[in-house]
Amino acid sequence: MKQFRIGFIGGGFAAALHAHAYKRVPGFEAILYAVVSADLEGSKAFAAVHGFEKVYATVDQLLADPSVDVIDIIVPPKDHVSLVRKAMDMGKHVICEKPFNGYFGKGSDDKSLMYEKVCSELDEFASYLQGRKEQLFYAENFIYAPAVVKIKEFLETTGEKALLLRGEESHSGSHAPHAALWEANGGGSLIRQGCHPLSALLYLKQVEAKSRNEEIWVSSVLCDSSLVTAQLPRSEKGSILSKPVDVEDWAQTIITFSDGTKAVVTSGDMIVGGVRNSVEAFTSNACYVGNIAPNDSFVCYHTDDSKLGDVYFTEKVETKKGWQQVFLCEEEMRGYVGELEDFFICLSTGKKPESGFSLADETMRVLYASYASAELGKRVFLERK
Repeated sequence: MKQFRIGFIGGGFAAALHAHAYKRVPGFEAILYAVVSADLEGSKAFAAVHGFEKVYATVDQLLADPSVDVIDIIVPPKDHVSLVRKAMDMGKHVICEKPFNGYFGKGSDDKSLMYEKVCSELDEFASYLQGRKEQLFYAENFIYAPAVVKIKEFLETTGEKALLLRGEESHSGSHAPHAALWEANGGGSLIRQGCHPLSALLYLKQVEAKSRNEEIWVSSVLCDSSLVTAQLPRSEKGSILSKPVDVEDWAQTIITFSDGTKAVVTSGDMIVGGVRNSVEAFTSNACYVGNIAPNDSFVCYHTDDSKLGDVYFTEKVETKKGWQQVFLCEEEMRGYVGELEDFFICLSTGKKPESGFSLADETMRVLYASYASAELGKRVFLERK
């Protein structure tokens, strides 16, 4: 069985999801080898829980270890590109969490300028990748979710055109301090949550294009975004976790493709009741509805949840009383296991990843064109690459 030694940069919530997923990848042995984060004591605790062999105090120490095959970068997006470059320069293959890059200034800055700078950085990075032996994998788990994989199969088999695509990720918000600040996260709910369904819809459209032997690209976006909870006094925040400073807590972007078809992406940081993850596709002969979360594969009911504190139900749910849709096999159903399996297959065979830089590139361009559209209050047209 092929082995890969994994080095983590980051030890937070998303890192824990990755750690669980590595242990479930079929056909490969992923050795959770080393971890480093900004909090050394936190890294030690993370390593103890997940079985990492080593803890490093600095990123440089981790990257200098010749035993590490793959670096998994799971830190706030402000540091993604610099860490990817640093790791690849040290000869490491890299898995980079979403979003790939961004503009990290103030939320009040000119969004059209943000778009230009993000696109410029993407162009520079594309040149940087030319001729490199190290592989870059974009950790977009949505496209590996079984529901999305099935939609892909149907589109490939039927050869039908997706006339409308819809996707959403919404929940009650992040408690992480960096999520509130544009300078750390590059935006709010649209870039943090909306990037997932957006990438899935862009991916499915390219699947369609390939199956039909067509070229299809994003021609324009029309977006609205808002800080919906800004007027609520603290006493009325209820179960909403997010405390945005200069980022949006709701956004919806409408995408027009070059063939005239549409996609709609919705994201919200003020929706209680657990995570809403969905991807839908509509053709002239079919409707496909992928309810990643919540789904009804297992439901339960409790009148008393006092003894259920340590039992995991699903992310972001505020109570365990009443009827609950418990998320089973979450690492598989959200696509983390399939994602890592694809990356290991690529490292073993030379195959190109389903989620690589090209998907990251298109996703980021559409995201920041959407921010520009929301600020301008009009449609923004994208240049064809």
